[in-house]
Amino acid sequence: MICRNIATASCAPRDRNFFLDVLNKATSLPQLSQAHAQIILHGLHHDLPTLTKLTHKLSDFKAIHHARQLFLSTPKPDLFLFNVLIKGLANNDSPQSAVSLYTHLRTRTHLKPDKYTYAFVVSAASDFDSERFGILVHANAIVDGLGFNLFVGSAVVDFYFKFARVEMARRVFDLMHVRDTVLWNTMVSGFVRNCCFGDSIGVFRDMVKEGVELDSTTVATVLPAAAELQELGVGMGIQCLVLKIGFDCDAFVITGLISLYSKCGEIDIARWLFEQIDQPDLIAHNAVISGYTCNGETESSVRLFTELLSSGWKPNSSTLVGLIPVFSPFGHLQLAFCIHGFCAKSGVVSHGSVSTALTTVYSRLNEIESARQLFDETPERSLASWNAMISGYTQNGLTEMAIPLFREMMFEVKPNPVTVTSILSACAQLGALSLGRWVHDLIKYENLESNIYVSTALIDMYAKCGSIVEARRLFDLMNEKNVVTWNAMISGYGLHGHGNEALKLYNEMMHSGFPSNGVTFLSLLYACSHAGLVKEGTEIFHFMVHDYKFQPLPEHYACMVDILGRAGQLNKALKFIEKMPVEPGPAVWGALLGACMIHKDTSLARVASERLFEVDPENVGYHVLLSNIYSADRNFLKAASVRQLVKKRKLTKTPGCTLIEVGETPHVFSSGDRSHPQATAIYKMLDKLTEKMREAGFQSQTVTALHDVEEEEKELMVKVHSEKLAIAFGLISTEPGTEIRIIKNLRVCLDCHNATKFISKITERVIVVRDANRFHHFKDGICSCGDFW
Repeated sequence: MICRNIATASCAPRDRNFFLDVLNKATSLPQLSQAHAQIILHGLHHDLPTLTKLTHKLSDFKAIHHARQLFLSTPKPDLFLFNVLIKGLANNDSPQSAVSLYTHLRTRTHLKPDKYTYAFVVSAASDFDSERFGILVHANAIVDGLGFNLFVGSAVVDFYFKFARVEMARRVFDLMHVRDTVLWNTMVSGFVRNCCFGDSIGVFRDMVKEGVELDSTTVATVLPAAAELQELGVGMGIQCLVLKIGFDCDAFVITGLISLYSKCGEIDIARWLFEQIDQPDLIAHNAVISGYTCNGETESSVRLFTELLSSGWKPNSSTLVGLIPVFSPFGHLQLAFCIHGFCAKSGVVSHGSVSTALTTVYSRLNEIESARQLFDETPERSLASWNAMISGYTQNGLTEMAIPLFREMMFEVKPNPVTVTSILSACAQLGALSLGRWVHDLIKYENLESNIYVSTALIDMYAKCGSIVEARRLFDLMNEKNVVTWNAMISGYGLHGHGNEALKLYNEMMHSGFPSNGVTFLSLLYACSHAGLVKEGTEIFHFMVHDYKFQPLPEHYACMVDILGRAGQLNKALKFIEKMPVEPGPAVWGALLGACMIHKDTSLARVASERLFEVDPENVGYHVLLSNIYSADRNFLKAASVRQLVKKRKLTKTPGCTLIEVGETPHVFSSGDRSHPQATAIYKMLDKLTEKMREAGFQSQTVTALHDVEEEEKELMVKVHSEKLAIAFGLISTEPGTEIRIIKNLRVCLDCHNATKFISKITERVIVVRDANRFHHFKDGICSCGDFW
């Protein structure tokens, strides 16, 4: 048809405009080939405008190899043709070739790159594994006076966001003298992609304040930020703006609003918005399916998905990701298996977002082997899939699996804020301070410190690894904080027994205008409990219930019982339990039983234990605690009967173990452990310490040891507890005067607590112990807990 048009055309055969028009109208590669043949026949095969248009069209039809060959056959390509091919290569997954052509332009020709050249090359560099070349191109643009040109600047800002260089993107934006809607949109979307949702909303507000013209893309881009933060008020404000400027019928905007209301728990409004769309497309269906799922309405989600299939729609990966019950997985393992099967049959199981969502849901259902198998079978692991697997291990307490996987990931992809927050959580669980510091160095190198979630995770890690001073230093350096940040610091003070500091920080939080939540109050009550602040704890609980109108959870009640019980007010604690508006659970009775152990109240311990054995009969810890209470009261017959009951029910006690890091190597000890390569030296040091401690007046606390052995044998049993072995190893493996840090998986026993005080004085060492409840800082024979733990 094109050949016939050329043959019958009334215009001159060499008319360039005619052929440009023909190329514009071409709708397939064969038509372009026919037009190219006619161009050659009519002698226009060296005409630059015609060849440039042909190169452009070939690139559009993905015939980039032909476009490149055409370029190479051009005797003297101009800058326009260079730019067309550079852009074409970048758009056709050939970024390396695009950059090579740019290098050729700079080094082998007399042509000078313009704003389009730099914009296209920076975009190509965005697809590289490293940002180094893109930074170099940006530097070249600055030298040529085009670094802050609007066209170049927009590409550069987008480039830095793609490499999570948020601060650099912001700096370039701030230096731009001229900003259009596209540049502002790039900032809004870039912050969203990097999980800086608050920054995204902040830029949007600046946009409105400065009177920048908004388009539907602006609104559709900022709505996910409000949705992720669950800022319903902000989202509704954006919706009002949408109505005012007339974007209320835009399908993408409505879909964004559906997601907003869904994630803010207003699923009925989301459903109503969906019904307002005359012909909802697949994206709108996906938003509602995802909305139902994240609000726990799994049946509605599955029903709409079934209707979608019945209507002839073909679901895509986003549909299936929205259907997977990631947010409310419990009780839906069979559904997860069914969706997994459907994905496998549909051929989308290997899609990154689908496999990541399935990995996440399996991890949350504690099906960690299924999660790992799916992860291993994924052909191309994205950063999100690595994050899902690492966080899965961390959430299931498998830190020993999370850390090696993180190290493996570092060889393949660069971490992002989600990755480092997950691995910092693993470090916090394990108490691996040296690894946490290494991750901190990595965060500095990757310029991720400005991310509020990363900084908060760092504070939590340092606090849980014993460095409360470093945690506070980082907290004070943060320009932006959220309620989670404040909670992390308050909780850290509680762990270290600094109750007054926790209360002081809470007052600062209140004056700063941050709202309290359940975690805030729990952290405060915990801090009061471990610092013996009965009056303050009671006031906090009263304020929470009566002034703040917060309905306490079982954990809050348990903390209040713990506060009263630890202070010896056992009868008050029992009365508090009796007045509770809800049925007391294991946590509440367990707190009372623990207080009975401290104050050796066997009669009340019997009451608490009877209730515990009713509500949580399989928990061996409560049986052991009751046995120890009887032993402390020298009622060895009762203690024996409790232990016999444990044996009869075949309940197993979690074995005590202690971890110590020397250098970057973790060493784990169990009671009486002789498997360590330096066991001989460790026991020799332990004997030496025991002798010096006795000379200083130390006496073993053997009251809770087995009653049917001689006193001398009891002393030998407590002498080789895991924490003592770890401390002895620390003394022979570290320089004199350096701090020793150990982590115990259970509550530190009375004998080890007393012994550590003596060891700290004898050796003139600071010894930091993290047990299952809190931190103990031993120095000069004194513990920071004041013997109140």
